[in-house]
Amino acid sequence: MNWDLVRDEAVGYLEQLLKLNTVNPPGNEIIACRYLADVLAREGIESTIFESEPTRGNLVARLKGDGRAAPLLLMVHLDVVPVEPKRWTHDPFGAEIADGFIYGRGALDTKELAAMELAVLLWLKRNNVTLARDVIFMANADEETGGLLGAGWMVQHHPDLIRAEYGINEGGGFGTTILGKHIYGIQTGEKGTARFSLRAHGKPGHASVPQRENAVLKLARGIDKLGSASFPMHVTQTSRNYIEGLAKAVGGAAGSSLRALLDQKNGKRAFENLPLDEGLRGMLYAMLHNTATPTKLSAGSKINVIPSVAEAQVDARLVPGQTAETFLRELRTVLDDAYEIEFHQPSTTGIEADPQSPLYDTMVQALKRHDSKAIVLPDLVVGATDARHVTKLGTKVYGFCPMFDKESEMERVHGDDERIALKNVGFGARVLYEVVSEFASRA
Repeated sequence: MNWDLVRDEAVGYLEQLLKLNTVNPPGNEIIACRYLADVLAREGIESTIFESEPTRGNLVARLKGDGRAAPLLLMVHLDVVPVEPKRWTHDPFGAEIADGFIYGRGALDTKELAAMELAVLLWLKRNNVTLARDVIFMANADEETGGLLGAGWMVQHHPDLIRAEYGINEGGGFGTTILGKHIYGIQTGEKGTARFSLRAHGKPGHASVPQRENAVLKLARGIDKLGSASFPMHVTQTSRNYIEGLAKAVGGAAGSSLRALLDQKNGKRAFENLPLDEGLRGMLYAMLHNTATPTKLSAGSKINVIPSVAEAQVDARLVPGQTAETFLRELRTVLDDAYEIEFHQPSTTGIEADPQSPLYDTMVQALKRHDSKAIVLPDLVVGATDARHVTKLGTKVYGFCPMFDKESEMERVHGDDERIALKNVGFGARVLYEVVSEFASRA
């Protein structure tokens, strides 16, 4: 195959997708679904668009196999998070190309994967690959606000159209250099969510007379306690596999420090000795602990009135095996009953998939073919994806969007000047094609 052509084609699809404003809310993913449907139709691939609500589009297409094996699902979401355009140096919906990068909201989360998966589907058909299993392509709405109008809706209303043995999703496949080693993570697990409102009540009054029972001050003290809290460690099989694998790869004193993270008694002290940057230290901490991050504040109606209540919205992420109920017990060791804690519904539980599978092995082999230094590890993603919905159908879902992050690009996810290197679009499309064509063609 002409892989330069594949790269350029995938970049072209990404360029068009980035120009479509699918910020959620409101979403409007239908415009991206129609674009994908038009591209597929030109290649003779039928697709169906389902609207869970007006303009909230979900698309499904299928390449038929001979039935010797159960289907493989390629899944992706089309909605993106909001932007602050004045903070960007490039138009967030302009798909501008500069210095080998393409810029735009969704370039990393996850319109790049939509472009790669679309290219894979088209080239499977063009090359007349003999498929032992159906290859299903599902592009969804609403992942950024929970997926209930996207993958969750499809699981509830059209499960037979997307039921598969395995799924490939966002959340993994990208590599980075850690202490000189090329480390790639394949997502085999992800944390759950238990978002909540934290409220402090106080005595209202005139702002000209300060008082200790000010609800705003009380909330501030509670947020400070939350920010400095050290919650108990919870080691899952996925996080153990990742940390032990990373420790083996780097070796020496750094490896010993990493192994010490798993020690229930001394893990906290081990974090202080890690020779890693702050971002990676934070990620490892989040893999092993429930976390609670205040993100929104509200209080009062007038500047001269002390309010009776102040509220914070808190984004909590739970290690697989933990629930809102178990986390509440941890929160109450930090915040006494004077603080009201109300969990939002629904909360979700974390998930884990066994890395021992033919698809996982195929991914590892493909990465090693293209990067002889690759060390591939099962990874627990500290956020959440649509995998939490699709796994309810019994699908074993892996996060796999292949790329190598030399420029700390992943730090731009949900941030300013989101971008992806054009060579990474090509790398991802090629590796993903090889994985899908090889895996889906054998029983």
